[in-house]
Amino acid sequence: MSKQYVTKERLEEFKKELEELKNIKRNEVAQRLKQAKEYGDLSENSEYAEARDEQANVETRIFELEDLLKSAVIIEKTEDNGVIQVGSVVTIKKGEKTSVYTIVGKYEAKPEEGKISDESPLGKAFLKHKVGDSIKVTTPAGQMTYEILKIG
Repeated sequence: MSKQYVTKERLEEFKKELEELKNIKRNEVAQRLKQAKEYGDLSENSEYAEARDEQANVETRIFELEDLLKSAVIIEKTEDNGVIQVGSVVTIKKGEKTSVYTIVGKYEAKPEEGKISDESPLGKAFLKHKVGDSIKVTTPAGQMTYEILKIG
């Protein structure tokens, strides 16, 4: 089971969603199923089919959340040990352009805000590197070279 990096806030959101699904949504779907069964012939009962589909979706999401919570690791503010890790803020240079990225878990990733996943090609390539390292990354646009300018 791989680690799933999340912030403390995001972990709380997942826990709240799981509680709601287990304690509220599950019961609502069970009620809908019960009502739909009362309409008779299940083979032509669209309400029953819809409720069964919703039940499957709820149970799938509950399973996903329980699995995620088992493997969740809270992203802590990292010590500056000079090596890029999840939670690091990295300043890089590609050609003449300088960019700043924060390495986060996949559930926190928002590339448009400079938050890239540790599982993305860039995030994966940056991990465990130090200031001054040059990293070659194959992207859809071809091979790119990035220089690590700052970690912090």
